[in-house]
Amino acid sequence: MERKIRKPTRNWKRTYKNDTNRTSQCHISYFKPGDWVGIKAGALKQTLFGPPEAPQLVIGFGYDAPDNFIFLMPKDIDGKDPNQVLQDAFANLEAVQSEFVFSESLNNQVLTASGHDFSSEKILCQSHMMKAHQLLNAEELLVSIPRRRCMMVTSTKADKDVLNKFLQLHNHAWRDESYGNAPIINALINIRNGKISGLFSLD
Repeated sequence: MERKIRKPTRNWKRTYKNDTNRTSQCHISYFKPGDWVGIKAGALKQTLFGPPEAPQLVIGFGYDAPDNFIFLMPKDIDGKDPNQVLQDAFANLEAVQSEFVFSESLNNQVLTASGHDFSSEKILCQSHMMKAHQLLNAEELLVSIPRRRCMMVTSTKADKDVLNKFLQLHNHAWRDESYGNAPIINALINIRNGKISGLFSLD
């Protein structure tokens, strides 16, 4: 598979300090693993996988400042509708452009959509994943987002050899720290009708 995972364009810094301009910024959702330090710091989050007391994967919320990505804290949305902040974050993620590319080396049975800052988070956009259903002519998908800026997709009914190579590529990306992309989750995510329907943990 052609892995088009670029190196980070920024040296991202995690910031939890107060900023009076935060709520005027363009909020967006951002994947973080269950051991993210922001959880203990009290950053706003949603648990995507796992119980709230021991999550596997969470969604943080924040905005892209000139030199870093700043995560929102509860006090940063005082006086605002939390549901609206959430809706705005997902709407902004929906607006992020990301295109799927077929892997010719895997008989066009695998798609990649990698290299952008929110490539992995696009799994949360039903419209984006519906494109994958259509391109692969598949009712059910397996998605790999092992690290930031990385997404690989195949059909659950892909050829056995393709599925084995897909798993190998996931494992390689999970272990590969050379691009500087932070780890997200060592699992394959099941997608039906463009929505997350399950998780196959590989730990």
